[in-house]
Amino acid sequence: MVWVLGITQIVGYGTLYYSFAILAADIADEFGLSVSSIFGAFSVALLFGGLAAPTVGRYIDSHGAARVMAVGSIASAAALVATALAPGLMTFGLGLITVELAATLVLYDAAFAAIVQGGGNEPRQRITHLTLIAGFASTLFWPLTTWLHGVLGWREMLLLFACANMFICFPLHLLLAASRRRSPEGAPASTEFPGEPVLPLELQSRALLLITSGFALSGFLLSAVLAQMVPMLQSLGLGASALLVSALFGPAQVLVRFVNMIFGVKRHPLFITIFSAALFPAAILMLLGTAPMVVGAAAFAILLGFGSGLKSIVQGTLPLALLGSASYGARLGRMALVRQFLAAMAPFAFALTHDQLGPEAALIALVVVALMGLAAFIEVARMRHLMLVPLASAKPTS
Repeated sequence: MVWVLGITQIVGYGTLYYSFAILAADIADEFGLSVSSIFGAFSVALLFGGLAAPTVGRYIDSHGAARVMAVGSIASAAALVATALAPGLMTFGLGLITVELAATLVLYDAAFAAIVQGGGNEPRQRITHLTLIAGFASTLFWPLTTWLHGVLGWREMLLLFACANMFICFPLHLLLAASRRRSPEGAPASTEFPGEPVLPLELQSRALLLITSGFALSGFLLSAVLAQMVPMLQSLGLGASALLVSALFGPAQVLVRFVNMIFGVKRHPLFITIFSAALFPAAILMLLGTAPMVVGAAAFAILLGFGSGLKSIVQGTLPLALLGSASYGARLGRMALVRQFLAAMAPFAFALTHDQLGPEAALIALVVVALMGLAAFIEVARMRHLMLVPLASAKPTS
């Protein structure tokens, strides 16, 4: 299951998300717009995807993630075809929205739910393995898209990507759906850290609000920085080194997932979440304290990559560990709505603050936002600790 989902996540993220950065300039030239306008349209499309996420999550819970992903592969292919054939700017924008709506059916949240619904005793470990495999999507698709774009236009590229979703992802998702139907009903996946229960029902609503806020605020920083990392570093005096420094982000994400797979198995996801959330403000403070030194900027990119790599894992494992598998898809959908709304607003807000107050003030504002996210996770840890103390005192002593 993990390898099948890993392949579909690489193709899904590569065709529905990462490739857009390579094709945006060509699209802007054809429609006579600035590249920033095309990225603005992409942000709006992501926002629509976030709005649909709660509904998609409920369908995943009621109909099964594998079935939803199979339908999503067809929808992704159809949306890419519609976008590729769009005759004008308005139809292109509508096509882009349908692409991101379809993406909610096939990307991480749906894949995490498929793992949980598949049963077994180590869903969190399999989620970690999945993110490790899918982490190569940008590594593969950025150069692949660049190479293919040298001989194909953006419309032909989107048609090619539609074929990839239809003839690679759709059969694999069907295979998962069929194997799920053949599997005998057994015990649900173990969702608790060994020896610990999930949070009691009376605490779960508050915990979900705090978890959602923490991931959304951390994601705000990440979205703001990644959208403008190279020009931001250049404005701090890095010059030509900015591109080289930015290239460290991707490998850092993959490296930290390897390390977590080996050494993080025995750690509760909340510990890893707090560590990940702390890395974001630490990375910005490192950059502010050392710019324009290249070594400091490199440390910033690596810390940011570490935080991002862990965040993609714990977004799936923390709700599972603290809240259990019941309504798991719906929970991820509600979290995605808030997360994608802030992520869509972040690049504009950061750019505005950067232009009005300068790069240092903009980065300090991001540190404040990230610390608020860290505080939310610390409060969740306090709630969990208060729950565990009476349980520990009730255990009989030998």
